[in-house]
Amino acid sequence: MNPITKLINLQTLASGDILQLKTYHFKGKTGTKKVYIQSNLHGGEIVGNAVIYELIKFFSQLNEDTLHGEIFLVPMCNPTAVNQRNLFFSTGRFSPYDGLNWNRIFWDYSHEKVNINKFVKDNLNLTKEEIQQNFLNQILIKFNNKLKSINQNRGISFSEHYRNILHSLSLDANYIIDLHSSSVKAIDYIYCFDSRQKNADYFLFDYGILMNKYDGNAFDEAFLNPWLILEKKFIQQGRNITFDVESWTLELGSGMTVNQASVNKGIKGIINYLSAKKMLNLDVIIPQKTTQFVNKNNLKHYYAPQGGIIRHRLSEGTKVTYEDVLYQLLSFPKNGDLPIIMEIKSVDEGIIYDVSINDTVNQGEYILGIFPHV
Repeated sequence: MNPITKLINLQTLASGDILQLKTYHFKGKTGTKKVYIQSNLHGGEIVGNAVIYELIKFFSQLNEDTLHGEIFLVPMCNPTAVNQRNLFFSTGRFSPYDGLNWNRIFWDYSHEKVNINKFVKDNLNLTKEEIQQNFLNQILIKFNNKLKSINQNRGISFSEHYRNILHSLSLDANYIIDLHSSSVKAIDYIYCFDSRQKNADYFLFDYGILMNKYDGNAFDEAFLNPWLILEKKFIQQGRNITFDVESWTLELGSGMTVNQASVNKGIKGIINYLSAKKMLNLDVIIPQKTTQFVNKNNLKHYYAPQGGIIRHRLSEGTKVTYEDVLYQLLSFPKNGDLPIIMEIKSVDEGIIYDVSINDTVNQGEYILGIFPHV
């Protein structure tokens, strides 16, 4: 089964060159579900591209009877960010045009002036499938009307133009999978939304962050938030419905590097998840243990109490208890005293999930983060 490929013009540059996205589309003989998978939304988070490459090879070897529905894959989904450089470093976390985080720019249908309560009342006695289709239709109508309202003479910001392109590819999906990695050094983990924890287990990750509060227009969040609101509205009316709509962010290791173990975990998890969702007619690996989740607002972050040089820092994946020395901070006071070394001890129990990559820090700079009690 060969993918259908398409080039999408993203941005015309002052030089006359054109930045483009390339999509890979697999379509089975049967099924109506759609999964949308993208990678490299942030410039330095490149590992997802290797995952998509391996997925394209894997899906290409399948026959059309094995796939039920359609799969859209978009590697290097943000060439503007991918190509940003500062000496040897990939930056590309923030837009050079407006300073916005590339993953905080997306459109959330529920933030429009829409009456979800009226929708629930009008659809209360329909089947779950009918309700899901009707709500999706409303989202797509609202989005398409926004596109039609754009005045070409005024134009729109590049951030808005960019998000519109990604939404046009993904808004009608059942499932979206956004492949990231940490901007620093990190373990593999998954972002999950409330009421979707059970299905997260099929990705076969040990650890996850539960999005227990709205964080602000991230790609996965903006996609799923209207559906979560709709589910809560139906519960208030006595119907407990979970729609077949999900979004996931996979954090696959560290930035600016491709760790093969992280690549393998991403591939294995995505294939198993799609098999569990009956999009792939393949055996499902039944999770032997559940993903251990930490609420996002319970993450513990450590910052430098003063400037200096970090020594003997514990690495990502290390389990810590109270009073464990997390790192030493070597400082050179200007008041004539000898250099000093401070020992920074943990005030939490858990696992270190990410650490910064620069051993020279100013006061207040990020050092590491801990998943507590896991």
